[in-house]
Amino acid sequence: MSKTKQGMQVRIVRQNIQKAETPVQLTQQQIYNAGDWITPPNNMEGFYHLVENSAILPQCIRAYKNNIAGFGIGIRYIEDKEETAEMAEEFEKATNIIQLLNVEQDTKEVFEDVIEAREIYGIAYIEVIRNIVGDVVQIEMIKDTPSIQKTKLLEPYISTTYYHNGEAIERKKKYCKYKQEIGGYTVYFKEFGDNRIMDRRDGRYISQNETLDIQYQANEIMEFAIGTQPYGQVRWIGQVLGVDGSRKAEILNNNYFENGRHTPLMIMIKGGTLTDESFEKLQQYMNDIKGEAGQHAFIILETETTDGRADFDQSEKPEIEIKDIANILQKDELFQDYIDNNRRKVQSAFQLPDIYVGYTTDFNRATAQTAQVITEQQVFQPERKSLAWAINNRLLNGYQFRYVEAYFLEPDISNPDDIYKLLTVANNAGGLTPNKAKQIVYEAYGEVAEDYAEEWGNIPLAYSKTQTTDFDNQLQKQIVKAAANNDDAVVAVMKEVRNLLLKMDKGE
Repeated sequence: MSKTKQGMQVRIVRQNIQKAETPVQLTQQQIYNAGDWITPPNNMEGFYHLVENSAILPQCIRAYKNNIAGFGIGIRYIEDKEETAEMAEEFEKATNIIQLLNVEQDTKEVFEDVIEAREIYGIAYIEVIRNIVGDVVQIEMIKDTPSIQKTKLLEPYISTTYYHNGEAIERKKKYCKYKQEIGGYTVYFKEFGDNRIMDRRDGRYISQNETLDIQYQANEIMEFAIGTQPYGQVRWIGQVLGVDGSRKAEILNNNYFENGRHTPLMIMIKGGTLTDESFEKLQQYMNDIKGEAGQHAFIILETETTDGRADFDQSEKPEIEIKDIANILQKDELFQDYIDNNRRKVQSAFQLPDIYVGYTTDFNRATAQTAQVITEQQVFQPERKSLAWAINNRLLNGYQFRYVEAYFLEPDISNPDDIYKLLTVANNAGGLTPNKAKQIVYEAYGEVAEDYAEEWGNIPLAYSKTQTTDFDNQLQKQIVKAAANNDDAVVAVMKEVRNLLLKMDKGE
């Protein structure tokens, strides 16, 4: 307590200020609806039917599926250092775990299905199965994505153990529940990482004093969503109208062949009518006139007056006129520009160039290489890293791997011409060694290169040639000097040494 000049007292009150241990922000799931279960904002079945009837969405989704996970899943060391027995054991363990996550199909195919479902519905789910000690041993793709519903994040916060660099870290987190409803049957799941025991029959958490048979314990669901919405959001949501419009344009064009007019000419008769015999003959002629048999055929049409008079002095005789109306027929599909523009918009939503969806007419080698490099850097590589992070830091986090990590393999997008130019510059500058040149050639063929054991394998080629040239020049001077002194024996020996060095330099 202190006193001011005016005599007023000032009291300083100190309070213990503690930081909140859990997030306090409101989530979208908390405000979507009043109940625990969240209703999907969009009809997911509608998304599937739009993709099924689209002329471009399946190609875009297939491009994502093939290029993100299609090259496979590998295991690698996190740091490049000398391998120890412990590191080798962990490498083998991680490899076996990845290979056995699903025994019905390759693990990479599971994630291909995840990507496909995520691009169709905006979200995808896998069912995670643990063994008796709690390790993740199996994953199964939930193929009927629209059958899954989830709750908002439920109270209370649950203490969760997370492993980072071999150290256990405690975090508090709220979890949600999932349920799958098909044909009147319902099964409940808990969110991945929730360490509580749930009854899969009614979604009830079991208290510490209760027991539950393993067969009734709920498995976990791990979700892969696009965006931050509770059920994700398809990346082509802004193109729904265009996708539906293109489908209707295709239906209109297809309907033309069933209900469109195909009359190529019109026969007009003035002041009379065709006789029944001529009408039947004309109809038969139009049905039969095709192929070689109709190339030189002709037809005779007979008419009669409309008033039925038979006098020979009739002034108005029937007149027949044949008019070509083929020019008013539909020549090609309608709304071509509209359909093509919609296609480009959908590709733009996926950030895919034409070459990835089968449109290659405007590409050459240079533009195709550039398109591949940009798409790899901007689209596929970030997606692979995101999925790999989910595998390492969520799915397999409980294994506490310290030296290895899983990653998605990727294609070799290097340009041979650029490599040739780079190697030429490096060689001319004296920086290319035989081991490095061998490594590059072997990698181009997809093989593993073993270094040359000799010391010269790590000596730059230009430096090695310079040494050989300098030594050869010195030998030549010694030979000239010995010849001037008439020392024939020395000259012969030095020439033989020089020849051997030249053969070694040529690799003979």
